[in-house]
Amino acid sequence: MSHLQDALDALEPSRLQGIRRGIEKESLRATPGGSLALTPHPAALGSALTHPNITTDYSESQLELITGVHASVEQCLEELTQVHQFTLRALGDETLWVSSMPCNLPADETIPIGRYGPSNVGRAKSVYRIGLAHRYGRRMQTISGIHYNWSMPGISDAQYFGLIRNFRRHAFLLLYLFGASPAACSSFVTGRQHELQSLTPHTVYMPHGTTLRMGRLGYQSDAQASLAVSYNSLEGYAASLHQALTRPYPPYEAIGIVNPGGEYNQLATSLLQIENEFYGTIRPKRVIRPGERPLHALRERGVEYVEVRLMDLDPFVPIGIKAQTIRFLDVFLLHCLLQASPPDTPQEIAALGRNQHRTAAYGREPGLKLERDGREVELTQWGTEIVDACAPIAAQLDAVHRTTDYGDALRAARSLLADPELLPSARVLAALARDHDNSFTAFGRAQSEQAKAKLLKLPYAGGLHSRMEALARQSVADQAAVEAADTMPFEQFRQQYVSPERLAPLEQQHSALALVAV
Repeated sequence: MSHLQDALDALEPSRLQGIRRGIEKESLRATPGGSLALTPHPAALGSALTHPNITTDYSESQLELITGVHASVEQCLEELTQVHQFTLRALGDETLWVSSMPCNLPADETIPIGRYGPSNVGRAKSVYRIGLAHRYGRRMQTISGIHYNWSMPGISDAQYFGLIRNFRRHAFLLLYLFGASPAACSSFVTGRQHELQSLTPHTVYMPHGTTLRMGRLGYQSDAQASLAVSYNSLEGYAASLHQALTRPYPPYEAIGIVNPGGEYNQLATSLLQIENEFYGTIRPKRVIRPGERPLHALRERGVEYVEVRLMDLDPFVPIGIKAQTIRFLDVFLLHCLLQASPPDTPQEIAALGRNQHRTAAYGREPGLKLERDGREVELTQWGTEIVDACAPIAAQLDAVHRTTDYGDALRAARSLLADPELLPSARVLAALARDHDNSFTAFGRAQSEQAKAKLLKLPYAGGLHSRMEALARQSVADQAAVEAADTMPFEQFRQQYVSPERLAPLEQQHSALALVAV
């Protein structure tokens, strides 16, 4: 009997029922004409610093909508839908851009950076984003996606890291099945070197691309590519990140902390300013306590859940992701957890990077080959093998939840592997050609308006609106309390926050700042 089947047989149904998930979904606010909205964060949405469900990511114009933790896929999506319903009512004539690749962008320096008020933690959040602008440019930061947070009871740190290693090995399959960003507005590549082809004067694309967001033009960084992060253990992972967070990096030292005019350029001159700057396809995570750095929380109390970071927004679904996709992710993550997971090596990590770029740029190319164990294998063959190996897991989940939904999710994935024209990336290019004269902006604008109209037509109870309004008001009061509680100058606060001792075990720390996560 296989290792996977043995591991599956050993799983009690209560653990499968104990799977928990949550979603963080980024979307740009866009004008009716399909350009980036340059208006401030809408006041009706409350405080982006302290609201539990509605914040901003990089830009004032980039909303991030967050669900709580849910046992049921339907409840998770219901909450995400309700947060959308409230948010869209506050946007006036603006829309939430439905695509991962941004709408029409203005000049780089006019893309507005998120603002969180005058408190030390609010300023730190903005300075971190100013640092990202200096390091990577503002355009790259306007890309949006969905982060899927997932946990199951009884998983050890070593098992979570085994899951992460297998996830990275097989991530190409998710890029292929769910990548939905094969084209972009040409404003995104203004002044940048790129391999994209021109579809029209205002639209660039890759004919067989799946997800430009996860390719060379997306969340990539030469500086971070020099980071040899291993996922063989929590200790090794933590040591790699610790070094990146504490060792000065000469190009960033050249930028400096403060410019001659006294304005802050970045939080630190290290390779990473803070943990969130690390661009992985999946991250080990733990909820942090007030005043705690994420790396310290991991070292102190271990992995609590994983954050899947490579999912594009689905532009054909009003809230960006559908239940069937989530069910496939659940099956896929369990496969990554239960399958034997040998240690990674620097050679394998380099090959995985090449597989990611190849799938992102050329994934639908007939006969495309990826690297596996030093040999080449067809993407669709390898993908079909993974989906076939997932069948017993889907059957077990179906049995536990008395449904056929998980098996259906696998059957849908098989159809996509058999017919690339059904893939979201192919459907985007087909819709551009069929309905929008190959204009990415026209496609995005039409889909965003349609998504908004559908969500605004859904039943919307007065009780829900009152509850969301109360959350917004409370967040404003909470921000005021954070600001009133500040006692130290910002520079002292910054130095304490980025100090290496704050990454060390608790007993070595000399100060506990009341911080919200930057």
